[in-house]
Amino acid sequence: MQKKNIKVGKANSLLLAFFFILITSNTFAETFEKSETIAELSVLDKVSSKNSNITVSIGEEFKFQNLIIKVLRCYNSKFDDDPEVTAYMQVTDKTMNNNDKVFVFNDWTFASSPSIRPFDHPVYDVWLKKCYS
Repeated sequence: MQKKNIKVGKANSLLLAFFFILITSNTFAETFEKSETIAELSVLDKVSSKNSNITVSIGEEFKFQNLIIKVLRCYNSKFDDDPEVTAYMQVTDKTMNNNDKVFVFNDWTFASSPSIRPFDHPVYDVWLKKCYS
């Protein structure tokens, strides 16, 4: 009789643990921010002094003159009235033939403070403007 109670107790505790995992995973899933689908960037050509606004789909490469720009993530914070826009961006320069796998820029960038993680290139400047779906 005691062995049956132990088996029932183990089954109940496994069932309880399963429901607890389901509930907590659902709660955590709601707290993570979802990435937007489009990032709007501003690109300045320092030689010609022309400023271009471009839209980049998240996860896709965008070719702008000698640059290949890829935005992997783009978020709008929801904590205040003036949301912070952040994006994870990778930029490759096609004119650098020595190694195609090295990025000119591979980091997070912030729309309100581009100087925190500056895009350092002799010909171009790239700024994040906004993200949207």
